[in-house]
Amino acid sequence: MSIFSRLSDIVNANLNALLDRAEDPEKMVRLMVQEMEDTLVEVRSSAVKAIADKKDIVRRLERMEAERDEWEKKAEFAISKGREDLAKGALLARHKLSDAVETLKSELVVIDETLAKYNEDLSRLQAKLDEARAKQKAVSLRMQAASKRAKMRRTLYDGRIDEALSRFDGLERKIDRLEGEAEVYDMGHVPDLGEAFADLEAEEAIAEEFAALKARMAAKKTAKSGGKNK
Repeated sequence: MSIFSRLSDIVNANLNALLDRAEDPEKMVRLMVQEMEDTLVEVRSSAVKAIADKKDIVRRLERMEAERDEWEKKAEFAISKGREDLAKGALLARHKLSDAVETLKSELVVIDETLAKYNEDLSRLQAKLDEARAKQKAVSLRMQAASKRAKMRRTLYDGRIDEALSRFDGLERKIDRLEGEAEVYDMGHVPDLGEAFADLEAEEAIAEEFAALKARMAAKKTAKSGGKNK
């Protein structure tokens, strides 16, 4: 279905209003651009034909004007020779060519007016097409941004992040339980008195043996020093 039915509909269209009412703005602006491009091609093709017609008329006009002037010269020549009959015939031919020349000139005026209108239409249509292409780019960027936001929202709210966080919380709770089990083993532990006294006696025995060892070493050192003095 065509969005625009005539060229005037395109150049007078309010693109913002059309897009605001569209259910699918991206598709709408794409169709707008396509139709404007097609219309632009059609108008340019018509302008090309008008230019070709103008060139043809100009050539025919130049040829007819030359023939008209030639018949006028022939009429003058016939009068100079006393041939009024031939002069009148030449003037009649000249008159017919003059009428044809005026007809072609009228056609040329119409074609010039048509080309001026084509030029105006092409200018306005190109401006509208540029506007539509800018809208198309803006809509495309908005759609991409909206799509990314929607994807991010889906990721946030589809439960996967909550599930991952829940698994992490579960892991932390497991670690807490293991640490708790380790701490429980130390809770309520009372040292054995027998072991404590045995450790104390062993420490005393080691201290006495260490003192005796130092005494023996000191005695040996003293003995060696006395022998040298003798």
